[in-house]
Amino acid sequence: MANKSDAALREHVLNLLREGHAHATFEQAVKGLPVELQGKVPKGAEHSPWQLLEHLRLAQWDILDFSRNAKYQALKWPDDYWPKEKAPADEKAWDKSVRAFKKDLKEMCALIEDPKTDLFAKIPHGDGQTILREALLVADHNAYHVGQLVLVRKMLGAWE
Repeated sequence: MANKSDAALREHVLNLLREGHAHATFEQAVKGLPVELQGKVPKGAEHSPWQLLEHLRLAQWDILDFSRNAKYQALKWPDDYWPKEKAPADEKAWDKSVRAFKKDLKEMCALIEDPKTDLFAKIPHGDGQTILREALLVADHNAYHVGQLVLVRKMLGAWE
């Protein structure tokens, strides 16, 4: 029975990481944003779409790194988690960041899919965290900031 429960839990976590269900997906939130709006901070908002995208990428990478790297070095909050630049350096930077985010998400999912990964074991170099907790943190954090990205796009008139 434990195998069935374990498989079901993994499937639920993967679904949470990959799918939107009650909200927009990462793919929907980043797709088709005009280059000229990527670095624009709308009136009443704190961040540009670029800053939100980069924050999503950086935070997710950090959580993934912590989850699997015994030599993990913590980033400095908030400096290392938010880009200072409001806009991407060039037209290719947006797509590069999107690809990096997707790659890291795929790697987090692979960690969850791997039956050798004990979802409940404490991460040896942590202070009580588990892979399950880190995966749920990624899902929660991504959903929150994808929502912000959608709101900023709405404020910029770039959301259907």
